[in-house]
Parts: sequence; C-alpha cells; structure tokens
Amino acid sequence: MARTDTGLIFDAEAHAMRKRDRELIPTRLVVAMFSLAVLVTILVAIAVLTDRPLEGTPPAAAVVKTHELTLTGNGNAMHVVDGEGAVIFDGHNGGFISVVNDGLEYARHKARIETNPPVIITEYADGRIELFDPASGWKSQLSSFGAGNLNVWRALLAQSQ
Repeated sequence: MARTDTGLIFDAEAHAMRKRDRELIPTRLVVAMFSLAVLVTILVAIAVLTDRPLEGTPPAAAVVKTHELTLTGNGNAMHVVDGEGAVIFDGHNGGFISVVNDGLEYARHKARIETNPPVIITEYADGRIELFDPASGWKSQLSSFGAGNLNVWRALLAQSQ
C-alpha cells in the first residue's frame, strides 16, 4: 500500500525556512548600522569644520634625549645602526622592533620613499618614547604598545650613545 504524502511537513518546513531567510539579518539592525555610520560621518565633519582640538594626544613633556637610528629589516630579521654607524642590534628575531619597522616601511611606501633614511627616536621626561620619520612624516608613540614592548626599545636605546 502506497503512503499518501500530504505535504504538510514539507510545507511547514518551507514556511519556517522562508521566514528564517527573510529575517537572517533583521531590517532594524541594517537601518541601525547605516544610521550609526551616517551619524559618525556627521560628527567627524562637524569636528573638522569647527577646528575642534584633538583629544587623544599625549601631554607636552620635556625632551630627555633624542636618538638617530637606521632600521633595516627583512621579515623578522632586524639590523639597527645608530647615528655614528655603530650596530646596536643585529638579529634574526627583531620582535616588536620588526613590527614597528613594518609600519615604517608601509608609511614610506605610501609616501613613495625609495631610500632608507634614519628615524628620530625621542625619549620624554614622562617616560614616553616616540619614533618619528622625517622622510614620510610618520609618527608612532612606542609607549602605547605596553610596558614589555616599551622595555624592548629602552634596552635598544641604552646601547645607543
């Protein structure tokens, strides 16, 4: 005897799937995301047009010492030379130094700088360390990446006279 397929189970599943597919990303969520993007764009435009001062900048501090270093890297391998030509680091695993060098190389690539001019590293009285590349204008607050990474730069700069 053949079974009669009423289609009730199939129809119920199809209806549930159609409803699920229609509300996979709720319309209210999409509207909220685009509203947030438009709101942020308006706030940024107002801040730029009114010349609002920057909020996230570090406070002014006295310069303790500046260093002129040339960073050369190939992957994780790093070669660091100070202003007098003395090699202060040469290793196969540069760690955080190679990460900063990657950012520096990217900034120089964007600025179309083909050479490898030295960078200026400044130590401030409040403990901050800043890397500045005069060639590209790129600046990085090295103290923003945690105490461990800051100590790596301090140890590197201690070798530079």
